[in-house]
Amino acid sequence: MKVSIIGSGAMGSGIAQVAATAGCEVVVFDTNPASLKKAQEKLTKILARLVEKKRITPDESSKINTLHTFTENLDQVTGSELVIEAIIENLEIKKQVFADLEKRVDANCVLASNTSSLSIASIASACKHQERVIGIHFFNPAPLMPLVEIIPAICTSDSVTTLVQEIIKGWGKTIVLAKDTPGFIVNKVARPFYGEALRIYEEGIADFATIDWAMKNLGGFKMGPFELMDFIGNDINYKVTESVFQAFYSDPRYKPAFTQRRLSEAGWLGRKSGRGYYNYAEGSEKPNATEDAELGKKILNRILCMLINEAADTLFWNIASKEHIDLAVTKGVNYPKGLFKWADEIGIDTVCKQLSDLYNEYLEDRYRTSPLLKRMLQSGQKFYS
Repeated sequence: MKVSIIGSGAMGSGIAQVAATAGCEVVVFDTNPASLKKAQEKLTKILARLVEKKRITPDESSKINTLHTFTENLDQVTGSELVIEAIIENLEIKKQVFADLEKRVDANCVLASNTSSLSIASIASACKHQERVIGIHFFNPAPLMPLVEIIPAICTSDSVTTLVQEIIKGWGKTIVLAKDTPGFIVNKVARPFYGEALRIYEEGIADFATIDWAMKNLGGFKMGPFELMDFIGNDINYKVTESVFQAFYSDPRYKPAFTQRRLSEAGWLGRKSGRGYYNYAEGSEKPNATEDAELGKKILNRILCMLINEAADTLFWNIASKEHIDLAVTKGVNYPKGLFKWADEIGIDTVCKQLSDLYNEYLEDRYRTSPLLKRMLQSGQKFYS
């Protein structure tokens, strides 16, 4: 099978490695020769490391390398059965790319976008045959992260959706199916992990280190929200939040925080710039958290209940199944457990009371309780029996 990847950045090169490891012939296209060279050199280093760790054999490394073609010539995508675009999150640029691709590929070629939050239907509108356009959202780093979101648009044919699921499963990935809704599953459901943490900080309830400590030590999360935003990049995380906020017609649940905007404007992007919420310069020390159990529990409960509420609304609006939502948060963002399983453990009544208390305190629509949770509370239901 021939697969073409548009974009040779971290995501594009990672997806290419996944496809080649599965035995696909892979073409990596980019207009930037320096980026192509960097991707090629990075692949060589990664494969050498995998051989050194005995995860693959030298022969397998050679085969994966041989299956890659790096090119500045878009015509080399001809003959592909699947093309995955992984470029800048700009709708107009993506639409132009898809229009150009459609002129070069066969009628049976599937055209996919790796966008994390943009409308698949909008991207598909650039094509004459919209039924073959779909979203295939990998997580970074693609070779290591098991989850892939599959997002059919309203125009995507059922046969294309089925085919793509088979292909991505064949590449050894865990797939979840989501409606073409801003943020899909993970980037929608996970917004309160960042947004509510920022809100708690901006209110002066706790500092970055204390909030991170509460979520890790009391909640079992692998990284705190501020550590994770620094890892992702504050520019990237802010743009996704802004995109989801605008796409949901300025719903206050997804409102971006000025703190993150200012860090992005200052170039404090996190680890990649050497400074973000924390200072990563050599010799700098991470600030100590206030390890107060009562305060930590208050922080955890507030963020967790907002996450559960967002997951419940995602289920309420039929964006994805409860199984796929729980799978997405555990495999896509490494939450310690599924949010619906967590809700059953702490009790729907506890979640609803926390949300009701927040709403009564702030009188903001941000804290409205999902109708699904209200109905479940009234009927005494759980997510899992």
